[in-house]
Amino acid sequence: MVKKISHKELLIHIIVWLCISLFPLLTAYIDLGKIPSNLYFRQAIRPILFYVNYSFLVPHFLLKRRLIVYVILSIGFLILYNYLSEEFITTTFANEFVNRPKPPIMPKGPFGLKHAIPVVFSFTIFLLGGIFSLVVDFYKRDRETKAIENEQKEIKLQFLRNQLNPHFLFNSLNSIYSLVQSKSDDAPEAVITLSELMRYMLYEAGDEQVPLEKEINYIQNYIALQRLRLKNTEAVKLNIKGETRHLKIYPLLLISFIENAFKYGTDYKGNTQIDIKIVVENDKLIFNVENIVGIYKRDDKNSGVGLANIKNQLNHLYNNNHELTIEDDKTLYKVYLTINLKK
Repeated sequence: MVKKISHKELLIHIIVWLCISLFPLLTAYIDLGKIPSNLYFRQAIRPILFYVNYSFLVPHFLLKRRLIVYVILSIGFLILYNYLSEEFITTTFANEFVNRPKPPIMPKGPFGLKHAIPVVFSFTIFLLGGIFSLVVDFYKRDRETKAIENEQKEIKLQFLRNQLNPHFLFNSLNSIYSLVQSKSDDAPEAVITLSELMRYMLYEAGDEQVPLEKEINYIQNYIALQRLRLKNTEAVKLNIKGETRHLKIYPLLLISFIENAFKYGTDYKGNTQIDIKIVVENDKLIFNVENIVGIYKRDDKNSGVGLANIKNQLNHLYNNNHELTIEDDKTLYKVYLTINLKK
């Protein structure tokens, strides 16, 4: 199959060939002011050298690691090309147009310089075709590799998010169940808040990035839902500081830390102590969560699912642009996260 050439490549080919073609025509016989017709023909057929190597030999043999076959075909093609160009074009076809004084005959010299120069020039054109083909193939493979990596990255992130969503829904339904069981008047409000949370997750969190302001609003709704089932809501503190409107963040990165704070920082008698701080300064998000360790011990196997997923997402999305520190002294659990949102 012949190699396809894009519009950008076509433009590069045209510019390169203008330079290659015009240089010999403008310099070889500039003193005489006349250009022999055989030189026109040489220049007219030299693209054959380039494109046979560029479009056929390199893609079908060299890139497929058939090196010996490539070398044999290349040598054979160069010999055939130079034989035909010298014997047929310069002696037969070009003679029809030779009705003008010829340029001075170049001395042959010990190595036949007269014939050596066209051969060397032909080999150079042929070599350029091969180099150009290898460069184009390299960039094509590089683009394909990056596209595959991005696709795999997106698939993995979607998988991680799909794992987080049921986990979140399970926790939220547990909260509403507690309200319904206690016949709380706050149960209808909890359902409305949950619907807002689900709407965000279904219709907005699927975007690559979301406004930081919306992500924080999502966190506020989640905390409001959790407060409905707690006795001591004053022990749940949320402090937000800084300008958030002009920044964006990958969605659902912070909620797992908050979920774990409510799950393990509450004894389900309503006693809890959770302190959440969100600070934005110099395009950096500083996110801190502190909670007491409740009577329900942290189950590393279960709690690790959400945290492991969020760590993987942070590594994929903010690689060298985030710092995460987690401290656990058995009585107080602390999360310190800094993200450079202008990565």
